[in-house]
Amino acid sequence: MNRSGVPESPAAAGAGAAPGAFDAFRSGWETEIGDGFPLPTFSPATTRDFRVRSRATTVGDVALTDLHGASAIRTEGPLDGVEDQVRMYVVTRGSWALGAPLARSEQTVPAGQFLLRHIGRPLHFETVPDTKAKVLVLPAAMLKPLLGGRQSVSGPADAAEVRLLVAHSNMIYETVADLGPAGVQAAHSTLIELAKAVARRRFDDAEPRLAPALAQAAKDLADRHLADPELSGTMLARELNVSIRNLQRAFAAAGESVNAYVRQRRLEEARLALTAPSGRLSVSELAAHWQFADSSHFIRAFKKHYGRTPTEYARSTTAAGN
Repeated sequence: MNRSGVPESPAAAGAGAAPGAFDAFRSGWETEIGDGFPLPTFSPATTRDFRVRSRATTVGDVALTDLHGASAIRTEGPLDGVEDQVRMYVVTRGSWALGAPLARSEQTVPAGQFLLRHIGRPLHFETVPDTKAKVLVLPAAMLKPLLGGRQSVSGPADAAEVRLLVAHSNMIYETVADLGPAGVQAAHSTLIELAKAVARRRFDDAEPRLAPALAQAAKDLADRHLADPELSGTMLARELNVSIRNLQRAFAAAGESVNAYVRQRRLEEARLALTAPSGRLSVSELAAHWQFADSSHFIRAFKKHYGRTPTEYARSTTAAGN
């Protein structure tokens, strides 16, 4: 297994491509990902104006890649041989078309959708500018039978099983360098189980191996709704299509609770707001915004967590900045 070492393109999104941006990308890919997942042939227009940020890693026979292309990406040239793979595309911005050019595409994955497809022969692909996507290359032997007579499965990217797979793959990027052989095997097994769940369009929320991914998916969802008065374990369980009991068990496996996580994150956001250089909210406004019952509850919770009241904390950071 390789740690993600593919460098980000030197060109920032929205700027012109830096000289050698594509060469740096290709060199990093070949060094870190290896021959098992070769790069396709890109069009000259793509390599000339290559403004792509990326990260990639492998876990055994699974490859994970995140791409954010400010510029369009298009492959071209002859396509030979056989590719017996299952690939999954999760697109959060732009679109990803298989069988480019776009006008003759066989299948297009728009923003907010996923596609899990068996690839039996090489295919070109094309993206529009400002496309952001996660691509997984998975072993066909384990997943193709679940597709039955279908070539592919597609649907919304916010489906519960897709959210869990995305959360788990993101965790792998963060932890891969520290995993021993047993950790690598566990990470791989969970990836395969979650990919199978996507193919089946359901997952077993009581499966212990999926507990870390379930907890992380719930945290990702909670982080996007911290100011929502409806945020709760019940709401998270409903959105993820799991039982509240199994969601609580997933958090408990890591020594946490859903409510404690939400409160901690709200306190963190309130602390950051206290140090904002402009437009600072009052203590009562912060308490209301981050869904504390009242100012007194907020002040007590803040002091317990940070050792100072919100006002004391704001004063200390102001004094330190002078």
